[in-house]
Amino acid sequence: MIGIFDSGIGGMTVAHAVEQLLPEYSLIYYGDIARTPYGPKSPKTIINYSIRNTEFLLNKGAELIIIACNSASSVATETLRKHFQVPIIEVITPAAKCAIESSRNGQIGIIGTRATVKSGIYPKTIGLRCPEFKVHQTACPLLVPLVEEGWLNKRETKMILRRYLHPLKDKQIDTLVLGCTHYPLLKKPIQARIGKRVKLIDSSTQTAQYVKEFLVRNPEIVSRQGRVTHRYYASDTTETALKVAEHIFSRPMELIIE
Repeated sequence: MIGIFDSGIGGMTVAHAVEQLLPEYSLIYYGDIARTPYGPKSPKTIINYSIRNTEFLLNKGAELIIIACNSASSVATETLRKHFQVPIIEVITPAAKCAIESSRNGQIGIIGTRATVKSGIYPKTIGLRCPEFKVHQTACPLLVPLVEEGWLNKRETKMILRRYLHPLKDKQIDTLVLGCTHYPLLKKPIQARIGKRVKLIDSSTQTAQYVKEFLVRNPEIVSRQGRVTHRYYASDTTETALKVAEHIFSRPMELIIE
């Protein structure tokens, strides 16, 4: 069984991509809606939440963990890999790899939470592979709350996006990493404001592809016995969260509160 956790509902974009790309595997998801967003919180707090989330998924039978949260991926991956014996897959590496392969002029933009941007994980990851590339980052702390509230097409959301993306347009980027798994839900207005010539990198789809390739190389890691089931848990829920979840999956959803 594949386990996935996020600070809220944004990581469901990863879960949906995994469902689509790996239909033969059962999946269990945990969204920490009660404590969202993780981005403004300290690394210590994010690490503690990530350890608890991982323990929850393992107790439910997960054999592989996907950190479907850029904030947690940026500060908690190393700790989780030391604490737990199962494979831990984060969303940074797949997105960074795709950005490198997609960029034509070596000017890459990153939008993410304060925690992700402050960690410097994207410039570090990209710089290790391509030191000549320039990475331009912008923290977008208001976007996660807007997504969690379901404000996907509101005028106010579009105005905030324009404000956040303007500095990156001045940098002449040709590739933009959506450095938060909530952001794919804003892909259309982001594309409209950054320009159609800029390639958007969706970490959710790239992570699903990375997991698929990992399991092809290591088929013994995750069992495929019995009927495929998908279970979605959350630390809290709201009517809006459920509507956004149903928007992601295009089907009725049940969030089990734990």
